[in-house]
Amino acid sequence: MIDSDGFRPNVGIIITDGRSRVFWARRLGQDAWQFPQGGIKREESPEEALYRELHEEVGLGPEHVEIMGCTRSWLRYRLPEHLIRHHRKPLCIGQKQVWFMLRLLAEETVVDFRRTGHPEFDHWRWVDYWRPLREVVFFKRRVYDQALSELAPLLFPTGAPSRPPRRGRHPHRLRRERS
Repeated sequence: MIDSDGFRPNVGIIITDGRSRVFWARRLGQDAWQFPQGGIKREESPEEALYRELHEEVGLGPEHVEIMGCTRSWLRYRLPEHLIRHHRKPLCIGQKQVWFMLRLLAEETVVDFRRTGHPEFDHWRWVDYWRPLREVVFFKRRVYDQALSELAPLLFPTGAPSRPPRRGRHPHRLRRERS
């Protein structure tokens, strides 16, 4: 399902240990790490997609997690040109996502990537809250920053830990004034 602007509706899933760490998963057979995520099917709510994807990708059910909250609106990212499949109709240029923050309530041993015949991940670990910003593929960085920033107060009500410096920003450079 692709919307009229070319974005595929999707859910992003941030699982926390309830302290300052988040669940970080490695894509099967790759050195690429990301949060679990997946498409929203027609006639499916974002919350229904969350639980389906959580089960398919991580092996967790609703009884294993608590929903702490979600983003207020869609967060979008565009695919790099070389990843757009121009021969497919309708054309998908990126994803629009509702991000959920979950607290793991069960033991870590319930995580099982083999719940389906097509696992997406082969390894996972707990990482510091902001670490994904440094490690996720470049075209998802902005949406990860938006999701982590918006959802941080759910995990850190008195203030999130300091975040890494943003890439590509040079605060000491003077801006040219327009004449």
